[in-house]
Amino acid sequence: MEYLKFRADLSSSHGLKRRLPAVILAALFIIMFIPGIVSACTIFVVTADASEDGSVYAGHTNDGVGKDWRNIDDVVLTYIPAADHQPGSKRPIFFDPNSGSDAAGGKGSPDKMTVLGYIDQVPHTYGYYTSSYGMINEKNLMSAECTDYAKYEPDAEVNKRMFYSSELSNVALGRCTKAEEAVLLVGELIDKYGYYGTGETLIFADIEEAWVIEMCGNPAGETGGLWAAKKVPNGEIFVAGNEFRIREVKPGAPDMYYSENLFDAAKKAGWWSPADGTLDWLSTVSYGEYSHPYYSLMRVWRLTDKLAPSLNLSPYVENSYTKAYPFSFKPDKKVDFETALNMFRDHYEGTDFDLTKGKAAGAFGNPYRYLGPMDAHTNFQNETSMDVRAGANVRPVSAIFCAYSYIAQIRPDLPDETAGVLWFGPAVAYETVYAPFYANSEAVSDRYSKGSRLKYNYDTAYWTFDLLTNWAMLKYDAMIDDIQSEQKRLETESYEMVMETDKIAGERLSAGDAAGAKSLMTNFTVGRGEDIINDWKSLTATLIVKYSNGLVTDPVTEEVTEGGYPDWWYDDTDYQYGPRVYQLDDLRNTPGLNYTGEIISVPKDASFEEIAEVI
Repeated sequence: MEYLKFRADLSSSHGLKRRLPAVILAALFIIMFIPGIVSACTIFVVTADASEDGSVYAGHTNDGVGKDWRNIDDVVLTYIPAADHQPGSKRPIFFDPNSGSDAAGGKGSPDKMTVLGYIDQVPHTYGYYTSSYGMINEKNLMSAECTDYAKYEPDAEVNKRMFYSSELSNVALGRCTKAEEAVLLVGELIDKYGYYGTGETLIFADIEEAWVIEMCGNPAGETGGLWAAKKVPNGEIFVAGNEFRIREVKPGAPDMYYSENLFDAAKKAGWWSPADGTLDWLSTVSYGEYSHPYYSLMRVWRLTDKLAPSLNLSPYVENSYTKAYPFSFKPDKKVDFETALNMFRDHYEGTDFDLTKGKAAGAFGNPYRYLGPMDAHTNFQNETSMDVRAGANVRPVSAIFCAYSYIAQIRPDLPDETAGVLWFGPAVAYETVYAPFYANSEAVSDRYSKGSRLKYNYDTAYWTFDLLTNWAMLKYDAMIDDIQSEQKRLETESYEMVMETDKIAGERLSAGDAAGAKSLMTNFTVGRGEDIINDWKSLTATLIVKYSNGLVTDPVTEEVTEGGYPDWWYDDTDYQYGPRVYQLDDLRNTPGLNYTGEIISVPKDASFEEIAEVI
């Protein structure tokens, strides 16, 4: 809780001076020289009429690696408490080293700072959950984020380019109750205080509406930025994965906002002219996907196709600017809770791109690939050329480098105090367990609020789950069954416990005991998180014993099985040329042998030629 006290004191400039002595400022100064790595995330929003029970869902995978705006590793979950602020107080705006930008002054500058400037504080800010980006606040406003490739990605500058999407989402959740209100505030802050870093997409959703706002730097001015926002029609679903999704920007169009300088800036930059017709936001401010072809679009295709197969969408497109995939879509079947919770658990199973199949998956269907130079998050295309790299692995929805993922949910027909729940999962989405955090809880288990990728600590949530994912990669096709069984048990149990907690909290609210209801939700949130971590540790211990040393040991019967490898793996790895006979040179020089899994018997004095006839 010491961090929360420290963070709360940063809500005013007086608190900043009081809490940041010279030694701490010096430490922060040093930290700013550590380069951040741009995140690469997948996000979605399910509107009320697209869900089975009228819930609204917003999901986000944080697939980045590095420090965030707090100079904390982005594998932890933090609760920022509601607060009252004195008239005239200021809110500091923190530089985000994970923005793809350099702080004030550019590379190697001696004047890099953590605080880029201050904005006027409001009398009261709401409590909310955050990590790298804001997630959900106590007023049931949700947010999700993904990074995009923009043509112009300026550096941060003190009092000039102050905002990146992370702090924009945090400020919005601290001050807003509605999605449209949040979008307009974000746009206003960009216009007034400037924007730096990569292109970004933010989702904001409440129980009634969902909006998407996309943003980038302004190449034609010293301040401000460029942005466009669009409402997601009720009854539809929006999906994005590291590429801008807004297209036509038409003045006067309903359910759309954009920066006033957008058209003039695009003309000054030579990106667009009225003769081109309607301004296409994506093609105007971005070259499309980054890293490699299909890095973004395949994820958009996959999630859209899973939820609306009747659209018959092809996974293949002509280029980054394709219009084959709609901005939003109606699902064939309304999304239920289980479907929403499993949105990010996908490696393209059952498609041509199934990562559990083929030689790269190894003998046991490991869907994860080690990243190589061709997978780097660098720009592969520009105005005139495109790099044709030697090849890259398909980018899955569930990525091995995931820091955390979540599905935030706002439920209808419940008191506002109990309606919002954050289902938060540390580490890799496919093997995590989503734990429930009430939006109106006031605390987070230390196991979720502490941890770093750089230091192994089995008591933290991140390492609890990341350890088992990595262990499972040794014999994935077997261990994933054990993992999914326990995963489903815990998440089903959590859902049932949330329903019961809703009921008791509702009774307390009806009796006028708001404090008692909040205390109940807080205790449940902390306790349930602890229980899930403990159960996952027990599962990990079981699977380490069960699959140790390449054997399968039944923990109940104590039976040990030597499973070996699948037949196709023996064949592909030349197993048949192993020590089956004493004439190894002759065996290795015999082409076309196929592994049959059969044992034959020959006379002990048989020649190799006689043996070769029967093998």
